[in-house]
Amino acid sequence: MSQIFNRSTNAIARLSIWGAVFILAGVGWAASILNRSAYNTSQGVTVKQPVPFGHEHHVSGLGIDCRYCHSSVEKSSSAGIPPTATCMNCHKLVWNESPMLAPVRESFRTGKPLNWRKVYDLPDFVYFDHSIHVAKGVGCASCHGRIDKMRLTAQYPSLQMEWCLACHRNPEKFLRPKDKIFDLAWVAADQDALGKELAKENHLRSTIALTNCSTCHR
Repeated sequence: MSQIFNRSTNAIARLSIWGAVFILAGVGWAASILNRSAYNTSQGVTVKQPVPFGHEHHVSGLGIDCRYCHSSVEKSSSAGIPPTATCMNCHKLVWNESPMLAPVRESFRTGKPLNWRKVYDLPDFVYFDHSIHVAKGVGCASCHGRIDKMRLTAQYPSLQMEWCLACHRNPEKFLRPKDKIFDLAWVAADQDALGKELAKENHLRSTIALTNCSTCHR
């Protein structure tokens, strides 16, 4: 019986198999890069807001404390968005005729809240509580970075699960004294020693408990 396939077919088949392996590996690598990119995570991406609010100006420039606007951060799961009346405490006297702040004045006049867009928009299956993090000694800068240096607000971390777990597996690296929670520029002289001390003082749960699925997924 005559040979149906040419001898070169064996070589082509081997090359095709190896090629498929490398192609699949390349696709997997590309998917991994895309998954961690700002396109997917929104890390470092600013969100267009009804008014271009700048933390750099308000926090660094004017020295306004985080809690003046985010008044529920110490007692609620949400840090809270300030009502327009809070903005107008200052802006009825300062920049009170600025065209840029026209939406603020209109909101205050009509009582209709401004439609602020979330910058840190977690999926519905993820539970995050600001108050417990503050109570245990996690400062604003750990999750929001040096927001006092941001002209426009952008998401500082990736917010992917691996980022959350890095902290929950070793929270001592991020703990600070209670009076330094809202001090964005504060840096510990010896974070390792301080972190271990604060972990005991603040009664942090075990690593097993902190990394349990039900801690963040409820």
